[in-house]
Amino acid sequence: MTSTYPNRNLLRVTGGLFVLSSLAFAAAATTLSATFDWPDILREPASVVLPAFAAGGPGLVWTWFATAWTYGLLAVPVLLLPAALGLGDHPVMRVATNVGAASVLLSLIGFLRWVFVVPPLAGSYATGDAPTRAAVDAAWTAQHQFGGALLGEHLGQLLVIAWSITLSVIILRSRILPRWLGIAGLLVSIVYLLNQGDILATAVPGFPVWDLAGLLGSTGWGLWVAALGVCILIRSARRSSPTATTPATPSPSAPTAPRQPTTGKRNGSPRLPSA
Repeated sequence: MTSTYPNRNLLRVTGGLFVLSSLAFAAAATTLSATFDWPDILREPASVVLPAFAAGGPGLVWTWFATAWTYGLLAVPVLLLPAALGLGDHPVMRVATNVGAASVLLSLIGFLRWVFVVPPLAGSYATGDAPTRAAVDAAWTAQHQFGGALLGEHLGQLLVIAWSITLSVIILRSRILPRWLGIAGLLVSIVYLLNQGDILATAVPGFPVWDLAGLLGSTGWGLWVAALGVCILIRSARRSSPTATTPATPSPSAPTAPRQPTTGKRNGSPRLPSA
């Protein structure tokens, strides 16, 4: 019988990438917040956003580029996770993995529009006359609601929350990782879900909004992803090397003569042949 263990190197790579992507994205997002008032500026009109973006110059574009791809890096450990944990054949885990990877792709589209779509709009707004600015304003609103609010925020966040909740439930049921990690994943996912109010309010005026949901939810979720990576790294350190055990093969020995019934005394009593 052969014992199957997840590859230790795969565990290390997966855990390390979870930690790396979460910390790198946190650094890029912090820089973006300090230089562009992100994410609060997302709810401002074009007359505020586009001049501020144009004033940021190429440095701001590269900050958005870094923010996008440090988050996009998350897709790699998400895809590696089932095999790393030995859950490659788990049907629910496979579905959750596809959902998680799709969420990263949608959010990546939302981020990269600031690199490829917004710069020409900001340039046209800064140099255009009143009719041009009105047209740019309409174009900005359309792409912002579609690429940002719909794809990046609404669908991207909903799908990554679904991945987090599913993974947390699997952790709690299988105990493949610490139980506290599963509980924390459920809690931060619920808080993060409440941020949908702020997104829906961009399309449905008056929709209830909890202002702290975005900050607490996204920060808590990022810390949870980092903790997930650390727990996987600890698991890789504790995991013994793959071994295979096979039944022992008896060594050949010289044939022995059959035992003959004997009579005699054992412990002072006559010993008789058994029937």
